[in-house]
Amino acid sequence: MEYIFNNNGIEVRATYSDEEINTIFIPLLKRLSEMHSQKGSRIIVMLAAPPGAGKSTLSGFFEHLSMEVIPDKKVQAIGMDGFHRRQEYLTTHTAEVNGKEILMVDIKGAPVTFDIEKLKDKLSEIASGMNCGWPVYNRLLHNPVEDAVFVDGDIIILEGNYLLLDEEGWRELADKADYTVSIKADPDMLRERLIARKISTGCPKDEAVAFVEFSDMANAMLCLEKTRPADLELSLSEESGYSTL
Repeated sequence: MEYIFNNNGIEVRATYSDEEINTIFIPLLKRLSEMHSQKGSRIIVMLAAPPGAGKSTLSGFFEHLSMEVIPDKKVQAIGMDGFHRRQEYLTTHTAEVNGKEILMVDIKGAPVTFDIEKLKDKLSEIASGMNCGWPVYNRLLHNPVEDAVFVDGDIIILEGNYLLLDEEGWRELADKADYTVSIKADPDMLRERLIARKISTGCPKDEAVAFVEFSDMANAMLCLEKTRPADLELSLSEESGYSTL
C-alpha cells in the first residue's frame, strides 16, 4: 500500500507490503485498542528509532490505518521533534563534544539540543488525559511551532529518536508509556536516507554529506547502541521493509 505523508511541508512517499500490514501493523493496532479498552482512558505508545528509519511516516501511517482497523478509537501520531531548542538558542550556546566546545547548532538533533524538561512536562499533561496543544518542528523554518497540533486522541503514538534512550535524564520518559516500540536499521542505509532528506530541504549535497557524517550519524549510532528494550522490536531493511526481531 502506498502512503503519502506530508512531513512539515515535505512530501514523503512510502510503500508498505501486505505482509507488514497484516502481520505487524494491524495486530499492533488491535492490541493497542484492547489496551485502551482495558485501561478505560488514554494510552501512550512510544515509537523510538534512529534518524532516517522512517518513524514519522510510520506513525502517521498507523494513524491512517487505524481509521479502518479500529474506527471506534482515535489514534493520533505526534513527535518529539517539536522540543528542539530554538535556532537562536542553538547558535549562541555550546556543548562539549570529544573534549571540544562547539556550537549546539553544529550538532542539532543530539540529545543535548532538546528541551528535555519541557518535553517531560508536556508528556505528563497528555499522560494525565489532558487535551492540549503540542509543538511541531518545521524543517523549512528550522524551528518548532508551538501548539501546532491539538492532542485529544484515545491512543497517542509519540515518535522520536531518544524516547527509550538509556542515559541519565532520558530514562524516566518511558515511565509515561503504556507500550513501547523500537526500530533497528543498517547504519549505511540510514546514512543514505539522511543525506537524501537533508538535500530535500535545499541543502547543497556537500554540506548535507558533511552534516550527516558529523552529526546525524553520531545520533543514529547512539540510538542503535543505547536504546532500551521495547515491547515490540522491529528491524528495517530496504529489501523487506519492517519485520519483527
